[in-house]
This record gives sequence, C-alpha cells and structure tokens, in this order.
Amino acid sequence: MQTDNAIEAVNLGKWYRVRGMGPPTLLGRLRGVFRGRKSERFWALRGLTFSVPRGVTVGVIGPNGAGKSSLLGLVAGTITPSEGNVTARGRVASLLELGAGFHPDLTGRENIYLNASILGIPREDIRRRFDRIVEFAGLRDFIDMPVRHYSSGMYVRLGFAVAVEMDPDVLLIDEVLAVGDTVFQHKCLDRMKRFQREGKTMLFVSHALQTVEDFCDEVFLIHGGRLVARGEPAVTILEYLRKYVGEGGSIYTQEYGTREVEISEVRLLDGAGKPSAEFVTGSPMVVEIVYTAHKRLENVVFGFSLKTGNGFGVFGTNTQILRYSVPPLEGTGVMRLVIDPLKLMEGHYFLSLAIHSWDHRVQYHRREDWYPFAVRNPLGGVGVFHMDCRWEHRRGDGAQ
Repeated sequence: MQTDNAIEAVNLGKWYRVRGMGPPTLLGRLRGVFRGRKSERFWALRGLTFSVPRGVTVGVIGPNGAGKSSLLGLVAGTITPSEGNVTARGRVASLLELGAGFHPDLTGRENIYLNASILGIPREDIRRRFDRIVEFAGLRDFIDMPVRHYSSGMYVRLGFAVAVEMDPDVLLIDEVLAVGDTVFQHKCLDRMKRFQREGKTMLFVSHALQTVEDFCDEVFLIHGGRLVARGEPAVTILEYLRKYVGEGGSIYTQEYGTREVEISEVRLLDGAGKPSAEFVTGSPMVVEIVYTAHKRLENVVFGFSLKTGNGFGVFGTNTQILRYSVPPLEGTGVMRLVIDPLKLMEGHYFLSLAIHSWDHRVQYHRREDWYPFAVRNPLGGVGVFHMDCRWEHRRGDGAQ
C-alpha cells in the first residue's frame, strides 16, 4: 500500500536499563525484589504515534533528556524499539552522534570510504564524489591524517559531508551541528535548504530555537519521553519556552550571587500593562523587577541583556552606563525597565537580569537567560533589529 508519508510511528517506545540495579539475570532480578527495588527500566520514549509526510522538515525540540536523540536513533534504525514500531521509507542518512561510524586509527580518506560503505554507497560512486566531500568538509590538508587527531568540529564536518553526499530521501540531524563553526553551519543549512527544494524529508533536533523556527515546516515538542505538542513552529516553540524553559526551568539558565539584594519576582508587561510573553515590534515592553534588600546598600547597579533564541548577544546595558542613579536599597522595592519602542525583529529571545555593586566586584544576584519571550513583527523585513529608515529618489541633476 503506497503512502505519502516518509516516516510513520505507532505507539513507539524505548526503555533502557538503569545502571546500578544489578545484573540483568534471573538471580539479579530476584535479589532486586528482595531488596525492595521496584524497577530496572527507564522509559526514554513511550506512546509516540505520528507521521511525517514526504518533503516536510520537522524540528524536534525539548529539554536535555527528553528523548529527542532516542527518537532519531529509532527512526534511523540504530536503536531497536521496546514497543510499537517506526518505518522510514527510502534511503536514510543520519548524523546522530559525533564520529559515529569513524575508526579513530584510520585516516579521513579511509573513513570516507568506510562510512560510505556503511551507508550503502558503491565504492565507484564514492571515487567520483570524493573531491566534493573533501571540499565541503574543508579538510583537504588533513584528509590523510588519522581522525583520532581531529577536533570535534572536524569530525562533524567530515560526517556531514559524507551523509549528504549519499543523496538521501530522509535526513536525520542531531545537535552535533552546533559543534561546527559559523561558516560551516551556514554551508550545512544551505545544503539542507537545497534538500528541501528537492523534496527531501528531514528530522532536525536542535536547541537553536530561532534556526528551528526559520527552517522547519513543523515542530515536535518532546518532554519526559512523550510527544506533548506538535504544530506550527512559532506556536510550538513559544509553548516550550513558556512551560519548560522560563523562570529557570532550563539547564541553560544560570543563577548566582551573594543575595544581599535578590530578585524576588519579575513581570514582563506589554504597553497596556498586562503580563505577556509575546510582544510586538514597535510597541513598548516593560520589565518590572521586584527586589528584596536584606541590608541597606548604596550605589547598586541594575543591568539587563538580551540574546536571540540561538544564543547570540543582541544588546545589554545597565543603570551605571545610562547614568541613572539608583537610590539606596533597603527592604522591598520595584525597578522598572521600559523599552519603548521595542525594535527587535520577529523571533524568540532570552532576557538576563543582574544586580551588582558599582565597582562590579560583587554580584548580588544574577539570572542568565532566565526569562524567555517572543516578538512578532507586522512591519516586515529581516534580521534582528528593526531600524527606522526611508528611501529617497533624486533625478540626475540632484533635484528631489
């Protein structure tokens, strides 16, 4: 029976044995029972039923440990399901694990042939494609060096170059692209866009949320081994930020400081003064910082910074730079940050906040990437910032 789906999964699940629970033997299990051990299994994924039509690019997002890499391994066939089944139709290429399929004692040249053989590419074909692979990877000067001496970025470049050269019908890509440098990432994304134009199907796991939103047709959100949401990228990513990343819910957030003054509460407000996690380019954004000072402190500095969903710094400043004199702090109070107009372009961003001493020697309380929010832009254009600009036309004589 023909289908337009490139990938189909029904009640898909995978469990792993938890380490330290004893040997996987009958005697080991009996000992576990007598010692009160209830289970030796950890379900990385369970109950996933979905389909991916041909020619669609699906982003897979979620916290670390959610089951994203296990999902790609199941689709690739490198992991066997514990329950249910998954089918991927056509030739499948995967870049799931750094250096997977490479032998450390072989050279890059030898590993190209080895990896291509594993992927089912005839040796004669790889001879014709060899120069393209090496050129794409940018490893001409290192191709005859044993790969044990390669950096992590070199591993990724070679693995990706081989994987895309096999002309797959389905391409599976894990977070390993984050290891490559910026130039190589752009090369990879350009190649993946070409695959999209050619009607290829892709599953793309990444924490680079802005890239996922820009690149994917649909997004799967996985949490706790379950497919908890799927749909239009911007909507699904915002749900992820609200439920699982915001207010220190992500492993990427950092928090530290002496807490002599601490951030008690933070409210993100729109121009009407209503709490919001989504703002509009050109409209106000207000950040209310409720603080508690446990002793009287003078010359305190409040600061903030913004990053894109990909982790790139956008802007940052503080009360010291802006020459705003913060009154002595004691007890509870509120500092308001007013950004009007907000000139960020459409996308997802992270807000960091800090309270520190005038000489920067004491960090009282700092929260990095703690507060996620989204921006929608009805004005059009591309990039990170909206800039006020206009076009002017003059005739050849300079007259307007």
